[in-house]
Amino acid sequence: MSSKSPAAGMSASRLETIDRFLLSRYIDPGRIPGAVMLVARRGEIAHLSTLGMADVERRKPMREDTIFRIYSMSKPITSVAFMMLVEQGMVALDDPVERFIPEWKDLGVYQGGFMETFRTERPARPMLIVDLLRHTSGLTYGFQQTTNVDAAYRKLRVGERVQGATLDAMVRDLARLPLEFSPGSAWNYSVSTDVLGYLVGKISGVSFDEFVRRNILEPLGMTDTGFHVAAAKRERLAACYSATPNGAMMLFDDPANSPYLEPPTLFSGGGGMVSTVGDYLRFCRMLILGGTLDGAQLLSPKTIQLMTLNHLPGGKDLPAMSRSLFSEVTYNGVGFGLGFAVTLDTTRTMIPGSVGDYSWGGAASTYFWIDPKEELIAIFMTQLMPSSTYPIRRELRTLVYSAFTESNG
Repeated sequence: MSSKSPAAGMSASRLETIDRFLLSRYIDPGRIPGAVMLVARRGEIAHLSTLGMADVERRKPMREDTIFRIYSMSKPITSVAFMMLVEQGMVALDDPVERFIPEWKDLGVYQGGFMETFRTERPARPMLIVDLLRHTSGLTYGFQQTTNVDAAYRKLRVGERVQGATLDAMVRDLARLPLEFSPGSAWNYSVSTDVLGYLVGKISGVSFDEFVRRNILEPLGMTDTGFHVAAAKRERLAACYSATPNGAMMLFDDPANSPYLEPPTLFSGGGGMVSTVGDYLRFCRMLILGGTLDGAQLLSPKTIQLMTLNHLPGGKDLPAMSRSLFSEVTYNGVGFGLGFAVTLDTTRTMIPGSVGDYSWGGAASTYFWIDPKEELIAIFMTQLMPSSTYPIRRELRTLVYSAFTESNG
């Protein structure tokens, strides 16, 4: 990564406030183990800090090249992979999903009952490809824990990183289960992006993980990103923690014996990847530059523009459409595009930003956002489950925008 630039229209002293805030509020009290925080603007890195520990038990300090489980920050990568197929004319956003998954043709909408005795009715319309990209498919996640459909997902371990699971088996299991709602009628955080990964493999004729490696990771030089940590890099994998009721941390995934040290059998495009702040910066730079980085063109500027518009029906925001117990963003005034949350109205989010900025995060509290109007990229990496434990994302947005010395208008 390039060195910090004092000419990015930001105050160096105010950017340093971010570090003091993270240390005093979260790291020193033991609420999070450590963090890497990066702010880039106008093509230059304005701030990059490594704070606290990557592994508290072994006293390993956080480093710029620490490898993190990015969980749902895998979703934008998968969405880009899928949109590459859309650009090639191999699939369209308004194609019915059953065109590619015929066994889903008769999926019904849940009306009552339990596993093996579900009562369903026909959906108002078929599930479309766009429903998978914007999470209006009617699918769910087992961890939602609000309905009998969620319970069935947990029983079948749908989409989970367990040995022997595969994307093919996941799709077969989903054929047995009802939808939570008729596609397009609501928003629900779900395994939709994992299904996109399955479709990338089916439509392209190349396995999903191989497609991502050949067409995204290698062209962008994202050498530390993938679905597992290679043996030569295992010492760089951070420990992952979970929050306890008393505000402390407990070890959730020990890097010495983490499942991420071995290749999975199910390549989860929704939450299965690892990365570094430097690698994810290259992905974000490709997005903010309109689909091209260092001569490698993944998508066209028009496709990036399409992905970062709000695609929720009727122009609604997430709270107006959501049935989800959990989301990586929950603000009023935020919609959803094709793989990202999109800011619609900053007077309703009541946090700094710009209309059209887009973002997402991961279950272990990682987070990124891109503000094209201000030529801004911000990436925050840590490892604490769940991401809803603290309002750290809202706080970081405020601190970053507070460091501006000039705005693009």
